[in-house]
Amino acid sequence: MSSSDESSPFTTSTAGQAFLVNPTEKEKGPGVLVLHSWWGLTDWTKTYCRNLADEGYTVLAPDLLEGAQPQTEEEGESTLAALDPDELSGLVMSSAQTLRAVSEDSNKPLAVIGFSMGASLALWLSARLTHDVAAAVIFYGAQSIDFDDATASYQGHFGTDDHMVTEDERVLTESFIGLGGCSTDFYTYEGAKHWFCESGPNYNEEASTLSWQRTLTFLDSSLRQQEADT
Repeated sequence: MSSSDESSPFTTSTAGQAFLVNPTEKEKGPGVLVLHSWWGLTDWTKTYCRNLADEGYTVLAPDLLEGAQPQTEEEGESTLAALDPDELSGLVMSSAQTLRAVSEDSNKPLAVIGFSMGASLALWLSARLTHDVAAAVIFYGAQSIDFDDATASYQGHFGTDDHMVTEDERVLTESFIGLGGCSTDFYTYEGAKHWFCESGPNYNEEASTLSWQRTLTFLDSSLRQQEADT
């Protein structure tokens, strides 16, 4: 995947610190919100956003940890535990609203992609801002909440050797989404671990490449096809 240089830090009074990147071929594109894992708004996350922008999307990644970038699982867990849940959920919602305002068409819903902690938040967001989120892509994250009012389509990516999200949690998450009447397309990757997409010891090139291709196809059908139908 290539990266773009057309990117910038972004700050508003409601969305806080974030990373915003627009497509290189045009001024703006459909909006994609990226919610990072508990490793923080890392260089890997920013590169992922640039790669999405290279595909024609306007991408916003809020800094959910206010600059923190834990180096170990213990640090990540303690950093997450120290966050105020209300402030975190408010930041996610305001970031989605900010992205809609700066994307190609503020009247169009957006997509959200979440990793681990960010995946749980992405699922939550889709069930709360039901008409703002048209598509949700989750990587190794789970939620057991009510999706009855959700209108999004869902794609999920999970490793079979995940020490943090069990098979039961994955199945339960998919079941809750299905009970809400939404479509799901969940994939498992043999031998892949938690954070298999992200830089670090758990990185799995084969699973990462395949999940990227599947994500692009899903975004195209969920966002661009929706535009063609309206």
